[in-house]
Amino acid sequence: MENVIKVKYNGVELGAIVRSTYHSSGIGFFSNDNDGLQLGYMNRPDNYVIVPHSHNKIKREVFFTEEILFVRSGMVRVDFYDDNQQYIESYIVRSGDVVILKAGGHGFKVMERADIFEVKQGPYLGVQDKIRFEPIADSQVKIKD
Repeated sequence: MENVIKVKYNGVELGAIVRSTYHSSGIGFFSNDNDGLQLGYMNRPDNYVIVPHSHNKIKREVFFTEEILFVRSGMVRVDFYDDNQQYIESYIVRSGDVVILKAGGHGFKVMERADIFEVKQGPYLGVQDKIRFEPIADSQVKIKD
């Protein structure tokens, strides 16, 4: 099983899954510099100091909501769709896995009771913020790994 799975369709990265087994030294990012939401990973030794800092006030323009899910416990099926709401494929994520959702559509089915944190850009605009559509039937699901 890969530690980082990039989910792509027609050259577009729909998202990624970072498995709980992922490990690296130093610092690295799973996002590109131009992504609206950034996810990095740090592995630092004892007594390493991250220099105090603050961030500059910079106006940014966001056109699509990106999300990051941290699966604290349980098991969830993540279904990926393209921009036309056509089903692509699914993955099973478990405790400790991280899901990055960048483009296209997505849906979820909780396979085992799950505890999940979600991070996304705000502000949330209610009904203007998303388009809901019918999920893939369980009989048509293609689980990738």
